[in-house]
Amino acid sequence: MPERPSSPDRVQAARRAARITLAAAAGFYPAVYALDEPVVALYAFFTPISLGILSPLPGSGRDRARVVLRVLPVAMALTALGTALAVATAPAVAGMVLVGFVMSFGAACGPAPAGVAPGLQLFCILACFPPYVPDTLPERLAGLLLGGVLMVLCELLVLPAPAEVPYRERLASALDVAARAARAAVGGRAPDPDRVRELRAAGQALRLSRLPPAVRPTGAGRTDRALAHTGGATRRLLDQLARAAEHALPSPARDHVSAPLQAAIAAECAAMAENLRGRRPIAGPEALQEKVERFLIARTRAAQAPEPPSPHLLRRQSAVLAEAASAVTARAALSIALGGRRVIRGFPSDQLWYAEPAAIHLWGRRLTGNLTLRSVAFHNAVRTALGLGVARLVVGSLDLAHGFWVLLAVLTLGRTTAGATWSAVRLAVVGTFAGALSAGALILWAGETTDVYAALLVPVMLLAFTVGPVAGIAWAQGLFTLVVSTAFAQLAPVTWRIGEVRVVDVLTGSCIGLLCGVLAWPAGVATEVRRSMAGLLQEAAPLIPAAVAAALPAPTAPAAPLPEPPEDSERTRGRTRHRLRLAEAAYAQYRSEPGTHHEAAPDWPAALNFAVHTLVGANWLPRIAARHLDGEVPAAAATWAREAAESTATAAVDTADFAPGGVRVPPVPVPYAIASPPTGQALPAVLPLLPVLTDVENWLVTLRADLRAIGDGMPP
Repeated sequence: MPERPSSPDRVQAARRAARITLAAAAGFYPAVYALDEPVVALYAFFTPISLGILSPLPGSGRDRARVVLRVLPVAMALTALGTALAVATAPAVAGMVLVGFVMSFGAACGPAPAGVAPGLQLFCILACFPPYVPDTLPERLAGLLLGGVLMVLCELLVLPAPAEVPYRERLASALDVAARAARAAVGGRAPDPDRVRELRAAGQALRLSRLPPAVRPTGAGRTDRALAHTGGATRRLLDQLARAAEHALPSPARDHVSAPLQAAIAAECAAMAENLRGRRPIAGPEALQEKVERFLIARTRAAQAPEPPSPHLLRRQSAVLAEAASAVTARAALSIALGGRRVIRGFPSDQLWYAEPAAIHLWGRRLTGNLTLRSVAFHNAVRTALGLGVARLVVGSLDLAHGFWVLLAVLTLGRTTAGATWSAVRLAVVGTFAGALSAGALILWAGETTDVYAALLVPVMLLAFTVGPVAGIAWAQGLFTLVVSTAFAQLAPVTWRIGEVRVVDVLTGSCIGLLCGVLAWPAGVATEVRRSMAGLLQEAAPLIPAAVAAALPAPTAPAAPLPEPPEDSERTRGRTRHRLRLAEAAYAQYRSEPGTHHEAAPDWPAALNFAVHTLVGANWLPRIAARHLDGEVPAAAATWAREAAESTATAAVDTADFAPGGVRVPPVPVPYAIASPPTGQALPAVLPLLPVLTDVENWLVTLRADLRAIGDGMPP
């Protein structure tokens, strides 16, 4: 069963209904009764409805007003285009296909374009129907402008929507939690379940799926990309700190090598939180990178001491180094987001690739990257364009009265799966039929007495816009039928058959939408999310042995396979990032589709985590190992690292089949016995490399845990 709307949802729906009703009525009544301009009245009436009801604009009242002001020129251009396209059916069909695709595909650029796209399409739909009357374009634009300005004023002044907590503040709060946890870890305290829960909760609160659309940093520009990168690194740091808090060393075994770096991580997290709140100048990652360098030197010296650290302590130090890598990444990305830095020294060129290109290049890359059959944004745009084009062709060929209702039905009832579309259509038809009966009865009773319709329009709009969004499709369609019938009765003489016309138009649009849903990806994104995740795992797998080979090259041997060249590894990382973005978009839509979630499905977030962890290790591991390498890597160490990496990569490829029961991945502990010299002999050459071997182990353990998690939800 669908979730019942909460009380805050009902309150917000009522407040929005009041704003839209006031804006629509304030433009409609003067245009009809004072100016006698029905065309101006029609566009002044539909502008707040299209941008306020049909388009779920995100954000506060100020944010929504800003969006409306920005899109008004686009709405006017689409109205002019629709007016010109109405000259004949053929150009109107071609125009609807083009506009439908472009506006829907724009959802790939972020929540604001995605939210406003349906409403903007309505302007072109409304204008492109016969009769072809280009002389009325000034009146149409005047009505649109009037309705838009009134909507802006209402969004600002009439029960404005409250502001959401900005992403920067949410990120700052998460960094405060990380700073407290890092400070607590310096003293080597015992495991703290309360702190673990706080860290887990802070990480979950930064998940994009948990954030309101208005605050999600999902735009294609540099700032949004950098903020999203900062948020991802912060979530990773919170997860690492939570794991460390679960297995903390007691105070007698305090790790003196890690303590300075842990203190530096805590200080850096606190500083980043202050940066996000605007209370401190922006700095780069250089200071923390210097602390990491000192840590690496101290760790190497400790490993070469007569009594080297225990495996448990080595693993703890490796975990602290991974935390530092996440903190350095967060600081570097934040210096781009807030400080405008374009070059970060010491980072691989592909890790902060978005820092240097111009904004237009970043936007172009987002759009071209989604022009693929693997993109759900492309799927949705094709489905919408096909539906609007067919609907306009049917309306023009059959000369249906009020044909824009057909296209409006296609636009509002289409879903991403054929099953969901059918469910929506059934409810919409029932609601429209009930609304048509009510409208017909009203018109039979009131006749041509426009005073009755004028008196009823405002309360009917208020009821429709309050109840419809929270009560469901049937109520929304029924009440909207009553709204348009009451409004149209004031613009021109109507009969009770206007309800019949709307039923026919909604039925026609529903059938077209259902047909397009069956023809274009009827299963929705369920198949695509599986394909995207499989491709992501397969693309990321080669990075594992390549990174290990770069970190711990095998001793020179004629038969030894050559490691992947750096430029090839960089291209592989680039392809993996691209597949990661497509997979994330597919999963986001998968979560929104009804009936796609069941207990036996793979753990898709674990697959995304695997790719992220693979990219992080592929970037950091070779750089860390370079600080420890001094001569040739002993054969025993290189062999263990190579075999462990190859088995992990093989497990990733096997996991991509998503076989029932998942893939069982055995542990890959470092064979510390190779570093234990016989009594009286010198320390073996592998001893200084034990920290690097532990880093490799730590990385591979994380990856294998992700692979196990993917299959944990699938019964054997």
